[in-house]
Amino acid sequence: MNQPNTPNLRIRRALVTDAAAICEIYNHEVQFETSTFDLVPRALATQAAWITARSGAFSAIVCVTPNDEVVGFGALSEYRDRAAYSTSVENSVYVKRDLSRRGIGRLILATLLEQAADSGFHVVMARVEASGTASRALHESCGFTLVGIEREIGRKFGRWLDVALMQCVLHERSAN
Repeated sequence: MNQPNTPNLRIRRALVTDAAAICEIYNHEVQFETSTFDLVPRALATQAAWITARSGAFSAIVCVTPNDEVVGFGALSEYRDRAAYSTSVENSVYVKRDLSRRGIGRLILATLLEQAADSGFHVVMARVEASGTASRALHESCGFTLVGIEREIGRKFGRWLDVALMQCVLHERSAN
């Protein structure tokens, strides 16, 4: 896979001190976009607790500029709580809206896929609001395939939303 043209950006583990920046990015999506189905913005304390609670393969990561400004973040989460799903995870990627389509999301997602593979996971799932063509294209470019559409599964901004379920089988991705 080609790496994005992001030579001055780096990925690192999220710190509690990143909570305000992560909260700002996420809360914009909550209030104005359909990339998350959350309806209520996160409080700073809740965001800090979210970062603190994540460890190992589930650690949150951030993409930062040379002066350590957070421009995006991502994480892996448990896909389902049943034991047979323990080899599968779900990814989340968020980028500052005014910096979209600059390779930041791709850098974050590529890092999450490496993190998943290094942690022994077999499958990474993505749940993308179906009209989110940029997010779907990002996932496809990183080896995800569409496996289904959940119709009218959520409601936000007074309208029904579909979700595209996408899957990346990690050993198939590394074979390509």
